[in-house]
Amino acid sequence: MNDLVTTPFGAQSTAAEVIHGVDLNGKRAVVTGGASGIGVETARALAGAGAEVTLAVRDTEAGGRTAKDIIATTGNDRVLAARLDLADQSSVAEFVAAWTGPLHILVNNAGIMAPPETRTPEGWELQFATNHLGHFALATGLRDALAAAGGARVVAVSSVGHVNSDVDFDDIHFDHRPYDPWLAYGQSKTANVLFAVEAAKRWAPDRIAVNALNPGRITTTNLSRYIGDISAAPTSFDPTSTDVSWKTVEQGAATSVLLAASPLVEGVSGRYFEDCNEAEPHRPGVRRGVAAYALDPDHAARLWQLSLDMIAQAGEVR
Repeated sequence: MNDLVTTPFGAQSTAAEVIHGVDLNGKRAVVTGGASGIGVETARALAGAGAEVTLAVRDTEAGGRTAKDIIATTGNDRVLAARLDLADQSSVAEFVAAWTGPLHILVNNAGIMAPPETRTPEGWELQFATNHLGHFALATGLRDALAAAGGARVVAVSSVGHVNSDVDFDDIHFDHRPYDPWLAYGQSKTANVLFAVEAAKRWAPDRIAVNALNPGRITTTNLSRYIGDISAAPTSFDPTSTDVSWKTVEQGAATSVLLAASPLVEGVSGRYFEDCNEAEPHRPGVRRGVAAYALDPDHAARLWQLSLDMIAQAGEVR
């Protein structure tokens, strides 16, 4: 492995701290799930640095309220909301078709965690469909806009939960094995990292940097709506551990913002970060680090092709 990328920031750093002094005037950003949780603080930090920010959200009323709040707190009136339902490929296609001009920053932040077994109209398991396939279709659909920016960045918000499961290529959608919400969540978050690995390679000629991250354990956000207090999650997912501490949403957004805008990671691509630094390899029994399978280039290439095939079979051919 290449030398790990380190920065002066850490687990307690906030989004505002990591972006301090960065000028994003003239830059355009999209933050999925930008109306709640760490998405709001990611968008706020980018807007505070001068970027035009689009909150890509399912609920445009909530998105509009959030946009007004960000405008009020940053003084940047170039914040807007646009509808995007990542579980609906037609919604993704509509968002892509409506986008014009360059895109400098794409933060694939939205996510769903541990819902009851739910399937999309295509028969896809909801977490994989939302967390991976929706973002995959969005990013690949916006590739030309990213390339036009000249030095764009794509940020994939993953999770330490990825250490619970590799992608089960033989049964991604739990058609044959019993549905397990935590395994499903884990493989969708592994898919986020594998996307970054393959996109970094494919899009390097267009100067598009793509990285993934674990934001850490965040004080309750909408992500935990299916399980209540996240501390009540199964120990196989989130055991009590002295090596992991709770974060505020401002701290949880810091690594996303670092990868989206900081000059400290200029030219870095295809990596996985946590606590504002590149993660070390995962060690069994420790809720930190990146699993080897999540960085496997063969897995990444296989998932990319499989994702293209799924979207094509669903009738949304790029």
